[in-house]
Amino acid sequence: GDVLSRTMEKNGVILEIGSGSGEHGVVFQKRFPEIIWQTSDPNLLHRKSIFSWIEYEGLSKKMPKPLELDVENIPWNIPLKLAHSLQGIVSINMIHVAQWTSTIALFKESAKLLKSGRFLILYGPFKIGNKYTSQSNYLFDNSLKMKNESWGIRNLEEVNDEAKKNGFFQEDIISMPANNFSIIYRKGIVK
Repeated sequence: GDVLSRTMEKNGVILEIGSGSGEHGVVFQKRFPEIIWQTSDPNLLHRKSIFSWIEYEGLSKKMPKPLELDVENIPWNIPLKLAHSLQGIVSINMIHVAQWTSTIALFKESAKLLKSGRFLILYGPFKIGNKYTSQSNYLFDNSLKMKNESWGIRNLEEVNDEAKKNGFFQEDIISMPANNFSIIYRKGIVK
């Protein structure tokens, strides 16, 4: 929340990629009532859960229904009105439970959607210099790879390379609780 309040402007739309069950979407919508928080998820059960959270929190007049969006299904099917007022894209705990091609697609499509100066925030665990930042992340990474060998905690430098290829630069990295990081990317020219 604090990371967002420092980064975003006071209006427009934030697109959340891979919203999962929808709990953070409603939390952010309540915390920042002046923006529109647009959730999305490829999974129908997740979208139903998101919709239930929106209804339960009484936010259905403010918050749009979740979009059916698979990050690798390019181009993303985004309503024109949303695309015009998009100020940033947020993805929480997604890139380590998806194959690497999802990270590539995330940057590629975000670059198409976001104007210069707009942001993309990734939140989750990362390896830095190919090293785990904690023992728990090492164990978590192994458990992810047991579920699906194409999943896993990503190396921040590789993610940054993908960002650069698409015209984003890393503006900030913020340590978060439970050995996670918020990485803020900004589209535009490196200052």
